[in-house]
Amino acid sequence: MKHVKALLIKFIMILAVLLIVFTLIFNAGVGPVLLMGAILTVAAYVIGDLLVLSRSGDRSKPNGDYPKRNLIATASDAVLTFVLLWLLGSALLEPANDVMLASLIATVVIGVGEWVFHRYVNKRVIKDRNAQTVGMF
Repeated sequence: MKHVKALLIKFIMILAVLLIVFTLIFNAGVGPVLLMGAILTVAAYVIGDLLVLSRSGDRSKPNGDYPKRNLIATASDAVLTFVLLWLLGSALLEPANDVMLASLIATVVIGVGEWVFHRYVNKRVIKDRNAQTVGMF
């Protein structure tokens, strides 16, 4: 249940940003933006939150080396977010949309949200501070 709640929070955050940036500012359709949000949410949660955040840094340090782990996970999420949004946007949206600029703006805003979201994941989802991996269940 902890993963479902985290995924839901992440999806709402990502979808809100994508709807504002892609739909309101760049006039993209809602359907493709919903699909982009769903794909990005799952990919970023599994890769950025469960793999990178849980495995990076020295977990034996005080606070589990959280600041370093958060920085690494946020940077990884930003790269993944930009690449996925750019590729998905290029495939799903009309050529008239400036997909690269929209992807860049959305990446910056989502990156700020990820920085905060990682604190939630670290405290509520990754409970064993000494574990190097986090199981899905």
